Amino acid sequence: MSNLEVIATIAAMRGALSQRKKDGTVALVPTMGALHAGHLSLVRAARAMCDVVVASIFVNPIQFGPNEDYSRYPRSLDADLRLLEQEQVDYVFAPEPEELYPTADAGTSVNVRVGERLDGVSRPGHFQGVATVVAKLFHITSPDVAFFGQKDAAQIAVLRAMVRDLNFPIRLVVCPTVREPDGLAMSSRNRYLTGSERLQSLVLYRALSEAHSEALRGVRQAGELRNTMVRVLSNEPAAHLEYVEVVDPNTLIPIEDVSKGGLLAVAARIGTTRLIDNILLPASTSRDRCE
Repeated sequence: MSNLEVIATIAAMRGALSQRKKDGTVALVPTMGALHAGHLSLVRAARAMCDVVVASIFVNPIQFGPNEDYSRYPRSLDADLRLLEQEQVDYVFAPEPEELYPTADAGTSVNVRVGERLDGVSRPGHFQGVATVVAKLFHITSPDVAFFGQKDAAQIAVLRAMVRDLNFPIRLVVCPTVREPDGLAMSSRNRYLTGSERLQSLVLYRALSEAHSEALRGVRQAGELRNTMVRVLSNEPAAHLEYVEVVDPNTLIPIEDVSKGGLLAVAARIGTTRLIDNILLPASTSRDRCE
């Protein structure tokens, strides 16, 4: 029988964990719900590595821009809880927005300079919202380890910088992107895609894969790899490109040579759905697993 406990308030979450920390290490898996196999891979890694597992489910309003999909972002709390119960999660922290943001404008946020790059260019304020809510979750749950997926590579760079610069005593574990059998990176937003858009969206992975194959064959010029991705993506008229970059995975600054590794990253809209994907290049493959 599962012992999953769903908690909605900060005080109750802190109280529950104050009793459990004596049991050993605490893991946090932050999510916005609408769970899929990618999220569950993080939960399984957390369960394997730590003694107490906390998953959070919170659609964070301050990381959405005024014309983005906050109001229609998929929410499936009951189904999510059933999945987490099956994975033997101990606690689910599922607060209402008013619990984390009790005033309309608290005036306090976490701004990480790395977040001004990649997705941060077209989504100003997005990573400030991400860093702020994750910092709050870290303070509330005080985990020893927190788990994230490689698909959100820019988010990882932002959170690594935040943990380092603000001296959080937390280890970040990054697990590989989980893909559909045809290569599409799993995302809660994939459910927005129509049947034809679902096929068109595969161009992101094709572009990344072709550039990755070139790097494995010895191509080291980032510009050449970027041109390959642009060429493949341009063959799909439905893909409206937002960025196609080859960057340092920690700073998100574009690089010229990938001899020491790098990150291939792409964002595009298919219909009204914004999709992101990335692949780490060979010298960085040590990070393309739970670490």
